[in-house]
Amino acid sequence: MAASDPKGDGKQFSLDFDNSTSDNITKESQINNLKGGIFMTSLAGFSMLFGFGMTVAMAKRKDPAMFTKSLIGSREMPESGASLAMRALAWGTVYSVTGVGLLCFAVWKLLGVQSMTEFSGKMRSVMPEVPKHEPRGKSDFKSVQELIDYILAEDEKQKEKKKG
Repeated sequence: MAASDPKGDGKQFSLDFDNSTSDNITKESQINNLKGGIFMTSLAGFSMLFGFGMTVAMAKRKDPAMFTKSLIGSREMPESGASLAMRALAWGTVYSVTGVGLLCFAVWKLLGVQSMTEFSGKMRSVMPEVPKHEPRGKSDFKSVQELIDYILAEDEKQKEKKKG
């Protein structure tokens, strides 16, 4: 599908993704990366919710009377647990953002740079270069089954080395 340039200068651009095999592979890998990102985000979210739920359940099981009192402020506890936690989260956020901001500002001023490109060049000259290591084994697997087969084969090789 081709369309003219919105500026009206007569230039054409294409919106087709099926022009070549490499475009299909790129689109397919982008979709796979998106699916993987959604899966990992979902897994992390569910793990966080499970951990939080288990912690609340354990606190309620340990001392049900105090758990009930902490939900609503009372004469013994003028501040509820939720408001105390929100206040602690707010102050922690303020301290962490301020601290990181001040650290970045101090490094920026100590290096005496004026732009990000200058900062990047300065950091490359100051910091040692990270060596690049080639992977020792296979690292690209098309399926989980292929990964498992590879791990089992490598394990067998290790066992044979120890025996022989």
